[in-house]
Amino acid sequence: MLPPYVVADLYRRRWRIEEAFNVVKRLLGLSYLWTGSRNGVKLQIWGTWLFYGVLVDLGDAVADEMYEPFERISLEMIYRGLYHFQVAHQKGLATDPVSYFAAPQNRDLGIVKARRKPLVKLIVAPFPDARRTSSPFFFEPSLKTTLTTGFES
Repeated sequence: MLPPYVVADLYRRRWRIEEAFNVVKRLLGLSYLWTGSRNGVKLQIWGTWLFYGVLVDLGDAVADEMYEPFERISLEMIYRGLYHFQVAHQKGLATDPVSYFAAPQNRDLGIVKARRKPLVKLIVAPFPDARRTSSPFFFEPSLKTTLTTGFES
């Protein structure tokens, strides 16, 4: 049996797979098939997943160059930024896509995702260490109040 924090971490990583399918279907266009032939469908699927692998590798290299975790890099914005890199490459302003995306003057491309929520440590123990100094019960009965019944006059 796995500890709760391992299960929570695995569940969090599950969403990376969902995000991968979302990017491949929505951004790279795998939700629509170009042809009806079996070979054409196979070529489209393999080509799309191969390009997704290249995109992930490029995103990982950009994350390393920027000293950011890979989760903070937006693959969608890297994909959309390839057009800007191509224009800069034609003008002779850029030769390497990793250094182009990591350059401080290109931060407006939105390669690094903004933090939405602060990182909060998940406490999964029934009685965390911070609360062990208090009473083991959730409430303290007050002994100062007397019990009354409806029969007293």
